[in-house]
Amino acid sequence: MKFIENIPKEKYEKFVKNHKKSHFLQSYAWGEFSKKEKNLIPHYVGLEDDKQNLIATALLLEKKLPLNLCYFYAPRGFILDYSNEEILKEFTTKLKDYSKKKKAIFFKIDPDIIYNSEDTLGNKLIEKNNQELELLKKLGYKHLGFTKNFETMQPRYTFRINMDRPWEEIENNFSKTTKQRIKKAEDFFVEVKIGTKEDINTFYDLMILTENRKDFVTHNNQYYQSLYEIWNQDNSCNLFLGSIDLDKIINRQTNIQDELKEELKQLPKENLSKSQNIKKQELEKRMNKISNDLSRYISLKTEYDNNITLSAHFIIEYGDKAWVLYAGNHNILTDTYTNYETYKTHIKYYYDKGTKIYDQFGTIGDLREDNPLIGLHEFKKKFGGDYIEFTGEFDYVIKPFMYFVFTKLVPVYRNMVKKMAKKKRGQK
Repeated sequence: MKFIENIPKEKYEKFVKNHKKSHFLQSYAWGEFSKKEKNLIPHYVGLEDDKQNLIATALLLEKKLPLNLCYFYAPRGFILDYSNEEILKEFTTKLKDYSKKKKAIFFKIDPDIIYNSEDTLGNKLIEKNNQELELLKKLGYKHLGFTKNFETMQPRYTFRINMDRPWEEIENNFSKTTKQRIKKAEDFFVEVKIGTKEDINTFYDLMILTENRKDFVTHNNQYYQSLYEIWNQDNSCNLFLGSIDLDKIINRQTNIQDELKEELKQLPKENLSKSQNIKKQELEKRMNKISNDLSRYISLKTEYDNNITLSAHFIIEYGDKAWVLYAGNHNILTDTYTNYETYKTHIKYYYDKGTKIYDQFGTIGDLREDNPLIGLHEFKKKFGGDYIEFTGEFDYVIKPFMYFVFTKLVPVYRNMVKKMAKKKRGQK
């Protein structure tokens, strides 16, 4: 087996895209994007067999550190058969030598190895996949533990929908509430379209609203612009926009109001029976609600104009998989359930394209009711994906002392940067 550097793009992509462990975070495009927007240096390396066929690859993202040092990170890497000890051992040895040559203090991986998974009914599909975990430990990788929230570089938990089955089965796995809300969205004439690069600004505005509401830090507008441009050069990403037309809603509500008025007219003005009195109260209650809703819609139309985009989802496609990478939602008109209809639309879109795996890209493992992130988990769960737990992060340490310094100081620095970035955006 031969270690190779600077794998040509075409050869690299052909191997990664068609491997069962393929992931957009190990793509050539993600390396180029990381170079432009994250100031990281991509290294495309791998192993060849005697016939010069690739049997393992890794996108290593190099982060420069003081003292002419660095570290490597292979997001959701490597791309290889983790059950093959011979290949994994050889690749690890070669990467160790490569890291020493580049003055790296360690390299990090968070492989697409499923540790636990269960279906929508709670039945275990995989339980405690210790074999590959123990093999990595045996080869010298330091396991960083079973985190429960978003402490790691990539989420340890996600929901994945297996699309390789009839659509009716997938849709039937949506929760009862989700089905009802998707149906309700029809009453509000929710429309979902695929946007263009020009819609990134709208998407970004919704991401900022979501950030303020959910208390997390998003990226700047240029980040999303670059991702859209770079990803659509050789692959495919889509911006799904869910919107409502207030004129249609107002007209419908007005028609319903007229119908209720007519029903009230049909009731006697005096000496109502008990059942007639109950019906009158119910009609008046509905009239009052519609009147309040109409006032709200008319006011929103004055403030926002007629057409309002309420949801914008950024979906990345790679190989036979798709990931819901980002989702931004407005603070208003949540009762139109535009977000639900937008999700359903792009799930069906990728199903029709023949996508095999649809990944919600991140949830939590700490399912306590008081966890601030439990709402995110419960929402994503409603679409019926398998609940997946990955093995987690591993570091392969090259320079133990510098590794100790780096792992103690960098987390403090990162927290400071995040707080400063959020404060700066808040001031703007």
